[in-house]
Amino acid sequence: MDLDTVEELVVPLRRDELPVWRPGDAVIAGGTWLFSEAQPDLRRLIDITAMGWAPYEIRDGGLELAATCTVEQLSRLSGQLPPDWTAAPLLHQCCTALLASFKIWKTATIGGNVCLSLPAGSIISLATALDGVATVWRADRSQYTVGITDFVTGAATNVLGAGDIVRSIFLPAAALRGKTAYRKIALAPLGRSGAVLVGRLDRPGDGGTFALAVTGSTTRPVSLRFAGLPTTAELDDALDGIPAQLWHADAHGTPDWRRAMSAVLARQIRAELQ
Repeated sequence: MDLDTVEELVVPLRRDELPVWRPGDAVIAGGTWLFSEAQPDLRRLIDITAMGWAPYEIRDGGLELAATCTVEQLSRLSGQLPPDWTAAPLLHQCCTALLASFKIWKTATIGGNVCLSLPAGSIISLATALDGVATVWRADRSQYTVGITDFVTGAATNVLGAGDIVRSIFLPAAALRGKTAYRKIALAPLGRSGAVLVGRLDRPGDGGTFALAVTGSTTRPVSLRFAGLPTTAELDDALDGIPAQLWHADAHGTPDWRRAMSAVLARQIRAELQ
């Protein structure tokens, strides 16, 4: 869609070239959502794709994903990670939870997916499952880090202030070494995800904890954590403890259906990891 209200395009090459934020601004990377519908209040685009960020950086301590890394680049990364990072297949699995054409995969960025903060955000599912931490550049030139479960505050809401930019998402090696199980369900074969759940069982040397990421079915990501693999009853009790108002309602599923399906998928995940 043409954005015919845009009067200016700014393409900074470095952080110190980012313009002072003003009403009517929007940051653009892939732009797959921005150009999908009318944006009548938009006056200026700030394109961050020329800042030269490497899509990813593999470190001893974990994986740093630039906000401008595309869904396609993330998916392909599954086969390029250290062999002891047994959660690597989850990168591709979560990408498949995003209902999109190959054109979108080549353009959409992980930063855009996280910043939209939709319940069905596939990168939100990934980051929640692997204890992802976002680095945010503030408009005042400072920066801070925040866990993805605290970053997303509700359906299409997050902690970003005016002019804030997500720089990257970090996934720690300890989580990447865990054993994972992935489940997704939708009302239709090509429908938007109604629930996306991921279980992770850490190695004994990394604490041996069990974490269940509940996304898609809730308005914000929920991480349920246990000292080890929980019993079925303990898992059910933890899901029952999710506040009723967090279960999402839209055309892709009712809260009761999402809650019930999340319980079914959680039991499947527990059985697989057992």
